[in-house]
Amino acid sequence: MRLQNPEMRIGGRREDASVLIIVLWICIGLVSIALYFANSMTYELRAADNRVSGLTADQAIEGAARYVGYFLANYATNGVFPTNVQFTCENVAIGSAHYWIIGRDPSGESSTEPYFGLIDEGSKLNLNTANTNTLSYLPNMTMDFAQAIMDWRGTNGTVSLDYASLGYLPKNAPFESVDELRLVYGADVNLLAGDDLNRNGVLDTNEKDTTGTGELNSGLFEYVTVYTREPNFHSDGTTLTNVNTTSTTGLSSLFQNDGVSGAASIASLVHNSIHPTATTTTPSTGILDFAMRCKSAGMSSSDFAKIYDDVTTSTNTYLRGRVNVNTANADVLTALFMGLNNGNEQTAAGDAQTLINYRQQNPNNLNSIAWVIDALGTGNSTLTTLRNGDYITTKSFQFTADVAAVGPFGRGYRRVKFIFDISDGTPKILYRQDLSRLGWALGEKARQTLLAQNTQ
Repeated sequence: MRLQNPEMRIGGRREDASVLIIVLWICIGLVSIALYFANSMTYELRAADNRVSGLTADQAIEGAARYVGYFLANYATNGVFPTNVQFTCENVAIGSAHYWIIGRDPSGESSTEPYFGLIDEGSKLNLNTANTNTLSYLPNMTMDFAQAIMDWRGTNGTVSLDYASLGYLPKNAPFESVDELRLVYGADVNLLAGDDLNRNGVLDTNEKDTTGTGELNSGLFEYVTVYTREPNFHSDGTTLTNVNTTSTTGLSSLFQNDGVSGAASIASLVHNSIHPTATTTTPSTGILDFAMRCKSAGMSSSDFAKIYDDVTTSTNTYLRGRVNVNTANADVLTALFMGLNNGNEQTAAGDAQTLINYRQQNPNNLNSIAWVIDALGTGNSTLTTLRNGDYITTKSFQFTADVAAVGPFGRGYRRVKFIFDISDGTPKILYRQDLSRLGWALGEKARQTLLAQNTQ
């Protein structure tokens, strides 16, 4: 029998071992590649899922915008500001997504959670019509920045600030948006946004409390607008009765048709106050002044409400810059009162709070400007100043819908601010701004609600 050479057996084993090792390395490499691609596909799946959630949230925002437009077209008639009890604006489901409309609490109460509803642009001061004094009395404002605003919008071409060092020139034209304030000389984030970096109207836990009181220190963005425009005609396009030019007969007919008690005698007294002689005229300077003349002639506030939507003191097609006293907060009202008469700030703040208290206690009496007279009293100095011009109203035609949405399972957060205008009858979107970059603005309660919904 012939025996196998031991050296040959050892060499064969070595070859077998080498092949095994090579095969093992190849297997390890293939497994590593498979794991790598599997991990990559996991990330791709998550990214795709987040992308789908974001698209779903985007479509929810578009749906919310259409819903707001429909609601305004059907319910915001004659300049009435719709409240959040009239439509749904919190955690509204659209398919697998949800949206919220971030608003401001009309009571002005401090809160740690956002309020949901529309924001009335008429509750703010108009950057294109407010004077320097009025702007300077807003919280955190300085006279220098108020003057810089006037310089920016001024049309005389006079440049008194060093814009060349900033690399651009002043506009010397009216503001087109509130965010244009970022370009005004001296603007910074503390002045414009204050503590409210995500601009949701509350002091969130991740935002700095500069006052140390837990109260939100709001910036200028909270108090100003460029969109207040009120139509000086009926919703069907017909003209209003100009009380400064109509005859006694015309005024009497209007009062009678609208159901005013003692229409003829009141019309005569009001007309005589405007035309004391055949050659002398002392026209009403605004709708508040006309309301005071009517009340002096014996007209009740409830009767004035009947004619309120049918009269005007102006020949302009649109009225701009009037502040809605039904919705303006205490800071805006105080700045307005101080800016008009440069009086005592304590008195102005007290009168502003008086108006806020009255409208909270008498929500059903706010259907005309006459309630301001009832609240302040005819001898009030602020009321005397307000009647010297056309500064206030109780109507609004521009509204902000600050819509935030999330997709399925709370993913894909998106936020877009819309400004709607209904001054021409049909709701139009004047301005659209993506605010997603500002971060979560729905508060902790909404986060917990979403978490609870997604774990059930």
